Amino acid sequence: MSVPLVDIARFASGTQAERRQIAASFDAACRDSGFLVLAGHGVPEDVQANLYQSAKAFFELPLARKLEIRRVRQEQNRGYIPYGEERLVRMHGGDSPPDFKEVFSVGPCAVPDEPYYRCEAAYPNFAPNVWPDKPRELRPAMERYYREMEALSERLVRICALALGLGERWFEGKLDRHTSHLRALHYPAPDRDLAPGQLRCGVHTDLGALTVLRNEAVSGGLEVQGSDGRWLSAPAIENTFVVNIGDLMMRWTNDRWTSTPHRVAVPQAASRSRSRRLSIAYFLRPNYDAEIACIPTCSGPDRPSRYVPTTLARYSVARFTAGADGPNTGEKQL
Repeated sequence: MSVPLVDIARFASGTQAERRQIAASFDAACRDSGFLVLAGHGVPEDVQANLYQSAKAFFELPLARKLEIRRVRQEQNRGYIPYGEERLVRMHGGDSPPDFKEVFSVGPCAVPDEPYYRCEAAYPNFAPNVWPDKPRELRPAMERYYREMEALSERLVRICALALGLGERWFEGKLDRHTSHLRALHYPAPDRDLAPGQLRCGVHTDLGALTVLRNEAVSGGLEVQGSDGRWLSAPAIENTFVVNIGDLMMRWTNDRWTSTPHRVAVPQAASRSRSRRLSIAYFLRPNYDAEIACIPTCSGPDRPSRYVPTTLARYSVARFTAGADGPNTGEKQL
């Protein structure tokens, strides 16, 4: 298995043949490994750097300051999540020591004051964001990055639709009130051996549709599991993103595209002191009530639908809460 590079720079302005070639390359990567390296994405480098630097400054604050904006409830992916409060392996029924990381997370940044977003069914997908007083640069940097991810996601789902033999706008009505998360994930350099079975982030698959990750090349980084069970280091190439398929997209495509297990590994002992890592991940998640059912082009007489239709609300809340160190209610099988 490999993680291929797909350049989407010509998708917006290229010929129809170029657009179809980009979609075909995207499709091949999703069929093979569920992961790809995305180039030509158009997200300004200064937007990436500003968030990286302001998030780094936040994580360098004393713990007491960070805890002032601690996540209020386990099912809310908002605010500061300290070390010891996530075990992502639990999302699918496993168990492990806590992930060796800390997180700052936000959801949609401009939520209309309308019943769809405020009703009981909307919770916790539109819970309010919480922000620290310092560094002052963090909020504008995170909100700008979030908007850039929204724009990039609009192009990616059009590529997805074309790759799947659909009209380019097929996903729009399922993402027009999306519930996406943006997380800054800080993996401190360990000052000791980790506990048996402990990882920087436990083995899991992502619960949403697509993940767009700003990766960093350090020891103890992102690893992808191959079909033979072996682990492959995900590339960390300057000014690219790692994109991977989530569980809901896998269900939409009836396993044509795979939601591949991945983890963040323990750094080698010799590199431990230089292994601090900060990644930035955007998790594209559909409307909470959008039906996740087999796409018509992904089934047939010899390929029946493999999953019962669901929604993000039904599929993800209990699993996310389990990974947030709540009750271990994740399923052992997807």
